[in-house]
Amino acid sequence: MKHKSTGEKRFDFHSINFRIWLYFVAFATCLLIALWGLQIFFLNTYYQDMKVKETDRVAGVIESQYKSENIIDVIRNLSYSNDMYIHIEDQEGTIVFSPITEEGRRPSYGYLNEMADIKEKLFESGGKAVRLIISEGKTDMNTLAYAGFVEDSNGNTAILYIFSPLYPVSSTVSILQEQLKYITVISLIIAFAISIYLARRISRPIRKITNQAKNLANGEYDMEFEKESYSEIANLAETLEHTARELAKSDRLQKDLIANVSHDIRTPLTMVKSYAELIRDVSGDDKVKREENLNVIIEEADRLNDLVTDMLTLSQIQSGMGLREVSEMNLLETVESVVNPYISIMEKGGYNISIDMDETINFTADQMRIKQVITNLFGNAVKFSGEDKRIWIKGFKKDEYLRVEVIDKGLGIKEEELDKIWERYHQAEAGSNKNNGGTGLGLAIVKEIILLHKGKYGALSKEGEGSVFWFELPLTEA
Repeated sequence: MKHKSTGEKRFDFHSINFRIWLYFVAFATCLLIALWGLQIFFLNTYYQDMKVKETDRVAGVIESQYKSENIIDVIRNLSYSNDMYIHIEDQEGTIVFSPITEEGRRPSYGYLNEMADIKEKLFESGGKAVRLIISEGKTDMNTLAYAGFVEDSNGNTAILYIFSPLYPVSSTVSILQEQLKYITVISLIIAFAISIYLARRISRPIRKITNQAKNLANGEYDMEFEKESYSEIANLAETLEHTARELAKSDRLQKDLIANVSHDIRTPLTMVKSYAELIRDVSGDDKVKREENLNVIIEEADRLNDLVTDMLTLSQIQSGMGLREVSEMNLLETVESVVNPYISIMEKGGYNISIDMDETINFTADQMRIKQVITNLFGNAVKFSGEDKRIWIKGFKKDEYLRVEVIDKGLGIKEEELDKIWERYHQAEAGSNKNNGGTGLGLAIVKEIILLHKGKYGALSKEGEGSVFWFELPLTEA
C-alpha cells in the first residue's frame, strides 16, 4: 500500500490566492449571466417597452402641436422617421390625416378592423389613451396600437391612431447568441488569466513576509521585511520590523537582566555564606568578631532586599499597573517629607543639604511614586557627591510644568554615558563601584514613573564637576 508523503503540499482552499481567483471568476460569471439574460431572454420585452415609450413620445408631440398650422408636416415627418402608421379622424369618422399609399406603406384602410377595436377600448376607458398588442395570424409580426384624443385650436376633438410594427427579434437573438458564445469563452479566459495573475501578485509578498516572520521564532531579529507597492502590505512589513526591534530589545533586556541579577545576587549571597561560615568556624565565641560578621550579613541581606524591591517596583510599573492613587500635593512639603528624616544623620557625616523650593507650587500626582522619584535622585546624589558633600534640591515653575533639580558637585558622568544611565543595571563608570550600595535600577524606576505622569526627565553632567538630575511634571492633572 502506498502512503502519501507527510511533506506533500496540499492545495489550500482558504488561501488568499484561491479566494481572489474564485471571487474574480465568480464576478465574471455573474456578469456574463446577466449579459445573456438581458440580451437573450429579455430582449423581446425590452424591445416592446422601448416601442411603447417611443409611441407615447410621438403621441405627446402630436398632441402638443396639434393646434399649430403645420401639424400635417409634423405628423408626416414623425410617421416616416419612426416607421409608424398615423391616422387621425374626428368622432364622426371624417379623416383629418392618413398616410398616402406610396413607398410600400399600407393604405389608409389597412387597419380598419384594428381601429374599430381600439376605438371601442378608448371610449370604454373614459377618454384615457389606450394601447393594444395586435397579433397577425399570417406573419410572426405583431403591431402596437395606440389611440387617444387630441384637440385643435377651435376646440374640436379628434381621435389619434398610431400603429407601430413590432418586428420579430428571433433572428437578432440568434445572432446575439452566436456572438455571446465567443464573448463568454474569451471573457472567461481573460478572467481566469487576470485572476490568477492578481492572486499571485497579491499573495506573493504575503508569503515572503510569512516566511521571514517564521525566523523571528528562531531569534533572528535583525531583518528587513520586503515592502511591496500595496499600502496594507507595506504597513504589515513596517509593523513586523517594529515588532522585531522590540523583540530584540526585549531579548537583550532579558539576557542583561539575567546576567546582572545573577551577578548582583551572587555577590551578597557569597558574602552572607562566607560570613556565616566565619561565625560558625572562627568567631562564634568572639563577641566582637561575631557582631562584625553579623553586621556584614545584615548589610548584604538589606542589599538583597533593596535589589528585589527595586526589581518588583520596576516590574509592576512596566507591566501596566500604572499610577495607584492620584491626589493633590504641595511640592515643598513632599520634598521635605523625603529629605528631613535624613538631614540630622547626614549632617553628622559632613553633608550640607540645601532645599530651595517655591512653597506655592501644588500639583496632582501619585504621592508614593513621586516620593520614590525624589528618594532615588536624592540617594543618588548622596552616593556620588564625593568629597564636597554638598547637595542642592531646587523646585520652581517652568512654563506649564514644575521642575525639580537635584544637584551635586561630585564625581560627574561622562558625556557618552548620559543617555545610558536611565537603563536597567547601568551605572556610570565613575560610580560603578558596588560598594556604593546601588542596585542599578534607581534611575530606571525614576524614568518609568515620570513617563507615567506624562512628564520629562534628564541629566546634565561633566566629569569631575558634578551632576544635575531633573524632572518636570505637568501642573495640570496627570
